[in-house]
Amino acid sequence: MNPSERNPEFENLLTYLRQVRGFDFTGYKRSTLMRRVRKRMQSLSIEKFEGYLDYLEVDPEEFNQLFNTILINVTTFFRDMPAWEYLAEKVLPNIVGRKNNSEQIRIWSAGCASGEEAYTLAMLMTEILGTEEFRQRVKIYATDIDEEALNQARQAIYSAKDVQVIPSALKEKYFENTGNNYVFRQDLRRSVIFGRHDLLQDAPISRLDLLVCRNTLMYFNSETQARIIARFNFALNDTGHLFLGKAEMLLIHNNSFTPVDLKNRIFSKLSLPNLRDHLLVMGNTVPEEPSQRLSQHTRLREMAFDAASMAQIVVDINGILVLMNAQARSLFGLSPKDLTRPFQDLELSYRPLELRSLIEQASLERHTINRTNVERYLSNTETQYLDIRIVPLEDVDKSLLGVSIIFQDVTRFSQLQEALQRSRQDLETTNEELQSTNEELETTNEELQSTNEELETMNEELQSSNEELETMNEELQSTNEELQTINKELSDRTSELNRTNVFLVGILKSLQTGILVIDKNFSVLVWNSMLEDFWGLRTDEVLGKSLFSLDIGLPLEQLRSPIRDSLSGKQQFQEMILNATNRRGRKINCYLAITPLFDRSIEGSVLMMNDVEAVKSMISSHEIAERREQQQ
Repeated sequence: MNPSERNPEFENLLTYLRQVRGFDFTGYKRSTLMRRVRKRMQSLSIEKFEGYLDYLEVDPEEFNQLFNTILINVTTFFRDMPAWEYLAEKVLPNIVGRKNNSEQIRIWSAGCASGEEAYTLAMLMTEILGTEEFRQRVKIYATDIDEEALNQARQAIYSAKDVQVIPSALKEKYFENTGNNYVFRQDLRRSVIFGRHDLLQDAPISRLDLLVCRNTLMYFNSETQARIIARFNFALNDTGHLFLGKAEMLLIHNNSFTPVDLKNRIFSKLSLPNLRDHLLVMGNTVPEEPSQRLSQHTRLREMAFDAASMAQIVVDINGILVLMNAQARSLFGLSPKDLTRPFQDLELSYRPLELRSLIEQASLERHTINRTNVERYLSNTETQYLDIRIVPLEDVDKSLLGVSIIFQDVTRFSQLQEALQRSRQDLETTNEELQSTNEELETTNEELQSTNEELETMNEELQSSNEELETMNEELQSTNEELQTINKELSDRTSELNRTNVFLVGILKSLQTGILVIDKNFSVLVWNSMLEDFWGLRTDEVLGKSLFSLDIGLPLEQLRSPIRDSLSGKQQFQEMILNATNRRGRKINCYLAITPLFDRSIEGSVLMMNDVEAVKSMISSHEIAERREQQQ
């Protein structure tokens, strides 16, 4: 998504999450991220992101619910079984074969969620090496950003449904059945190390032989994916392998990895060809254990900005103060509370210089604006001189992100200029300082040129990524058409079934005989309108109830034995006449016929009932009518 199209309220929410809880979601795909956040907001009946931010400030417990909604933990043992079979038969034996008998094998499961894939790796490596050698030589690092999922993974307890995909031999060998749950073997569990790790902010684990990161990269935008892939390249040994999920491709990152088996998403490492890919790793000091939650590099950048010798602030395109270093806070009396405030509300926006108009000019003209020797009157009647530099900050697509304002205290320099007029020696000293400053500016210019070349390279990669997304969109459209066809077929079948049901109901209503259908448990399945007229009970009053629990004028206990004979198949057809009392209290002779209900096997019984006198009367009426027709 183009930064200019981003929702300002949503971006403020992401900034708040990063500052308050340390979760940086700015590298995630905006469409996916917004959809997950809106889902959580709908459960709370909150419509606007601004209102949800207020809710988070009032209820800190809501953070856990939000993160559980955003961080979708979907994983299983042996997910995509053919890919795991290829890994077990081709890749893992090669890794073991290249090692000496005493060399350690290091594996990283990044985005491990609840730990199923990490324990899958443990089972496969144990099958190759044996239990004792596995415990001595193999280290499996399993990391995720979700603490709740990691806690579940550390327990290594799974339900019967979770482990049903594991082959029976492996399940019996590596899991202990404890009632309704299965627990992974504790002696092997010690070789699997779980810890929290942020793929965007924390340094990667180093010297790896295999890195498994399945269906995790798809949640990040293409630029963030490139950074993570470069980190993965750095983390692996020269002969290391990368194992991705079915939903992920590496075609746009062919400068870092080459396919070993593209179908199963297994890649081998290529040496990083340029400085840019190394910089994406952000450092070459890598911790041994992910549980240490290292974020030195992010902190290092913050400290470097904070410790800069010149005061500096950053204002975004919405006019909000988003960054300020220690010099700026000290020089202008700012505090952390001023962050996220509109810049125009601060005294600094108009004193000692009207900066609002200059910010607007720099944003429109897209070039740096300098103001030198700006006088600032201090409270103790002293005068301070500042050089102010307003620099527009552009993204790789040339869209404006905001402006950086740098305040350089040149009071001492001004004083030196006055002294230079009085002293030749002071003039020479000042000239040396100016030459040194010029050299620094030249060095800075060279660095800026190098950065510009890197940005051009990144733009080409973004274009390639866009082409891949267009191809994926076409595939999704094709899939959608197939789903629409299937939906239409289901709709046609439903309509046909409804017509059949209506037809059957019509037949039951038109019959001049009471029809009763029961299942093997004597529960009523069908009760037609003639029975309602006979016994005074509506259909909705008897459906699902036991026949022998009904309060009607028919001696039901006399039917228990014949019905059991019908259900058991002893009698295919039975008929009888019972004395009964209809709903009007009139004594009747009730004719009953009992037959089994078949559907491959006997599923119940069908009982037909009628008043003998009513049937005789109806037959007589038919005979009289036939005679009249014959006479005519």
